[in-house]
Amino acid sequence: MGRWICRLCSRVADSWLLLLLVLALSCSPAAAVTASPSVPHVKPSYSFGRTFLGLDKCNACIGTSICKKFFKEEIRFDTWLSSRLKLPPSYLLSYSGNYTDDAQSWRLVDITRLTTKYQHDQADKRICTSLLKTKTCSLERALRRTHRFQKWLRAKRLTPDLVQGLSSPMLRCPSQRLLDRIVRRYAEVPDAGSIYMDHLTDRDKLRLLYTLSVNSHPILLQIFPDVEGWPFPRYLGSCGRLVVSASTQPLRDFFGAAPEVAADLALQLLAVLRSMGSNDLNYFFYFTHVDAGTFGVFSNGHLFIRDASTLGIIDKEEGSQLIDGQQEYKDIFSCLTVDCQSAFVSCNSIREKQSLVMVCQELLPKLLKGKFLQPVQEKIDNFLQHCADGLADDQGVNEALAKLAELLKPLRSCDSRFAYRYPDCKYSDKY
Repeated sequence: MGRWICRLCSRVADSWLLLLLVLALSCSPAAAVTASPSVPHVKPSYSFGRTFLGLDKCNACIGTSICKKFFKEEIRFDTWLSSRLKLPPSYLLSYSGNYTDDAQSWRLVDITRLTTKYQHDQADKRICTSLLKTKTCSLERALRRTHRFQKWLRAKRLTPDLVQGLSSPMLRCPSQRLLDRIVRRYAEVPDAGSIYMDHLTDRDKLRLLYTLSVNSHPILLQIFPDVEGWPFPRYLGSCGRLVVSASTQPLRDFFGAAPEVAADLALQLLAVLRSMGSNDLNYFFYFTHVDAGTFGVFSNGHLFIRDASTLGIIDKEEGSQLIDGQQEYKDIFSCLTVDCQSAFVSCNSIREKQSLVMVCQELLPKLLKGKFLQPVQEKIDNFLQHCADGLADDQGVNEALAKLAELLKPLRSCDSRFAYRYPDCKYSDKY
């Protein structure tokens, strides 16, 4: 009996000793760290899938050249820098973003769609219903069956008949020289450089045709790059139905700017219009429409064409190589973003003064109105009114540009706000 009691007392003592040991360990920080298993750090997820980018629509898309940047988080939407890490709404036409090559330094970029999501969705439905008689379908399979794309598959070179009837202003009056430039500088393939399409796969051809059909803006940025002095933002790449380019602030944000800033931007605007009509490559650029978002301004004060979707091109060396009957040809690719009943503008109806008159009507009055003292303001207003009413003839365009520039040049200033020409402007009247 005594041995049993001793054994019981020993077990109770062991239990108390074990309990005290546990309590001691739980109160010791060092022991807690040692005893607790390490919890792995979970990286915030930016998973947004293929739908937001439009990859699920490929190869009825722009391309995939910059997709890795998105998935490696080297391109981030502005909302990703906040604590919620939410994607912006998918129905927006454009987004602000940040881009890096080294994960250390970031720069602003514009992320844009070729057209609104609603228009994209409507075009997708139109493809399925008109080609396959179904509400939903494989867009690639449907477009591959078209007569136009079959011609593209057989073609060795992009010729005017392959783009006839497309609604893009850039292709209303195509020359062989312009089409060769498109193929040679197409940036969505790794081995561009030839005017022949041997280096383009079937997939590449469909993407190029789709982009030209919906919105030629990314193609213009590729074939007339900023590094060669063209007034366009730098093309960085595309992923699905999103285009990434260098960021610019729309001109509308400067309508309330100081007089010297307004004068500087107006002068740059006139210089861009002048270069569109006269350049080393003998291409004549013209707008079919302008608004407050057509032009943009970089952080250094430099003005560029922000939206090239309404920009047409006439080759002054070769002229248009489409006959009138070819211009009126229409198929599903002609109707992806416009009403198929819309009449195309004849190449012969384009006038040199067209872009200047539009800018005088829509942009310069909002930029320059009420900014200067009399009698300078009155002179500017009278000129803008004369310009907006339509100049007497095309011969007076350059003279009109020169007169307005002469009025504006003394009104701008030379300081660090205009980094694109500062400090050079301190030493030379050229700037």
